[in-house]
Amino acid sequence: MKTILYILYTTSILLTNCHGNSQTPDNKTSTQAKENIKPVQTEPVNGLERAYFASGCFWCVEAIYESVKGVKEVISGYSGGHTDNPTYESSNTGSTGHAEAVEVLYDPNVISFSSLVDIYFGSQNPTQVNGQGPDRGSQYRSIIFFQNDNEKNIIKKKKGLLSNMLNRKVAAEVTPFQKFWKAEAYHQDYEKRNPYNRYIQNVSIPRLKRFQKKFPELLKNNH
Repeated sequence: MKTILYILYTTSILLTNCHGNSQTPDNKTSTQAKENIKPVQTEPVNGLERAYFASGCFWCVEAIYESVKGVKEVISGYSGGHTDNPTYESSNTGSTGHAEAVEVLYDPNVISFSSLVDIYFGSQNPTQVNGQGPDRGSQYRSIIFFQNDNEKNIIKKKKGLLSNMLNRKVAAEVTPFQKFWKAEAYHQDYEKRNPYNRYIQNVSIPRLKRFQKKFPELLKNNH
């Protein structure tokens, strides 16, 4: 199987922003301070483990993970901030500290957390700070959330190896998971339900196809 650490990633120049939003202020919270917070460990759901990632617009990230074998469900939402009950409108002000994130429910007997991290790095520009592609602002920053020391060590190792390979700093924050807030209903399965949306056509679908071309062995049979 191809690994993330062998691939150099490029990001296309795209014309539209996710949801049509402009830049918002950068997140000022200390990454080191966040790493020292005790992570929250989630419980399995019907044998499925949960993992949390932020990588630009959640419409894109949801579609990517839902195409992967062993992933049963992906939910769009918000995480990584300091306010309760964030909404789409409040998170896009940049003042909540939250990023657009996804909750991935996966079967660990089919796909590992380590592979989910490979998918994470393999489906983005890992050196872009506070955004992905045309989506800029702290709400679009890259974050990998860990729930225990094993996940933290996996993330740190892969991030370090990738940084060394690229000879550049990898932008993703490594953050202890605290809480995930589910996004509004209209954000769920957005790419599937809105295939002719301009952003979906210009950004989400091309990003998904780039990922699928790199990792065909990870895809479900219907993709």
